Amino acid sequence: MTTLQQPQHPVLSAVVAVTASLGEISEANPSFMATDQKAATLLEIARAKAQLAELELRVLATADDVAAESAARDVAAWLHHHTRQRPETLRTDLRLAEALDRTYHQVAAAMRAGACNAAQAQEIVNALDDLPAGLDPEIRVKAEETLVAYARQFDPTRLRRLGRRILDVIAPEIAEAEEAKRLAAEEAHARKKTRLAMRRLGDGTTRISAVIPDAAADRLATNLEAFASPRRDDGTRTETGDYLPYDRRLGRAFCQMLETLDPTRLPIHGGDATTVIVTIDIDQLRKEAGIAQVVGGSPITAAEARRLACTANIIPAVLGGASEVLDFGRKERLFTAAQRRALLLRSATCEAEGCDIPGTWAEAHHWIAWAQGGLTDIDNASLLCAHHHHRAHDAAYLHERLPNGDVRFTRRR
Repeated sequence: MTTLQQPQHPVLSAVVAVTASLGEISEANPSFMATDQKAATLLEIARAKAQLAELELRVLATADDVAAESAARDVAAWLHHHTRQRPETLRTDLRLAEALDRTYHQVAAAMRAGACNAAQAQEIVNALDDLPAGLDPEIRVKAEETLVAYARQFDPTRLRRLGRRILDVIAPEIAEAEEAKRLAAEEAHARKKTRLAMRRLGDGTTRISAVIPDAAADRLATNLEAFASPRRDDGTRTETGDYLPYDRRLGRAFCQMLETLDPTRLPIHGGDATTVIVTIDIDQLRKEAGIAQVVGGSPITAAEARRLACTANIIPAVLGGASEVLDFGRKERLFTAAQRRALLLRSATCEAEGCDIPGTWAEAHHWIAWAQGGLTDIDNASLLCAHHHHRAHDAAYLHERLPNGDVRFTRRR
């Protein structure tokens, strides 16, 4: 008896064709591509990735039978076993697949067209899931339509922010009341979840784990980035002159911030915020090796004690410096701290198109150069990171301000 072979489904045929095509160019060297072809290729790859991601999600949403064949918990567990991908990533993909298949068809269609990538789709779905229960279905449809349109202009981070305020755009008459309810619920949840734990690791370090309200985290990030900015020279570079990774800069910044707290503004708890009890003669502390003790803490070296002693007023701190005099003499040319704050209100990041370097790390650039009569005012200023500030003064590049306020750089031909 002859068994008829089932014809190959067009979805499988298309995927096989894609992998076969990629195999044909496995040895091709993109180094020899023209610049415009590289640019076009990168954009096409991004579009193809979005389309492939949507196809994978479409298949995932209907693949319960695949898991059932081997008694796997679900298709995410089956895929983890067969492909060795991260299980948590696969479970997230499966939840997104089910959401697109069940509810969010406009998001799926945008991915299918290559107009929305998986990360954007996830943020849109999260925002739509967070909309209040009992909302008019037409408003939900309008919210999905609006966020899908935004995906053509905004990255996942900005989509998340826009998603939180989508009712302000499509239904302002109910947005304020709903926002107040959401914020109250979030604040109550944050208070309930807030915690901090410290565990000594036994190697001179302590691991700190914390969950805190977003508002407190924003304040902490603002304070830490004042210390961690790569424009600073104290503690943000390695011995070779390279910038430390961001997480290491934040770690050092946290330690610096603790040392600069004003003890007079803290609740009374044993006197000063930092009290150094020296177990050796003060002259030895200043000149030789030894051991000191932080009250309520661990032993430290004399070198570390001398550094902390400055904060504890044992060794007079040297305040001020030549750079302050220099800045004072040039203050009319340089942007003031107040002007920089105003620029940060205008843009939280470097204003170069596509750049996400925090504005707190950026430099205020005269759009019309000071030497050419440009004024030191907000209308003549742009916040640019160090890289783009150099490009702004590089004769090899043109730069122009776009209608949305971004600065676009183009290599001169």
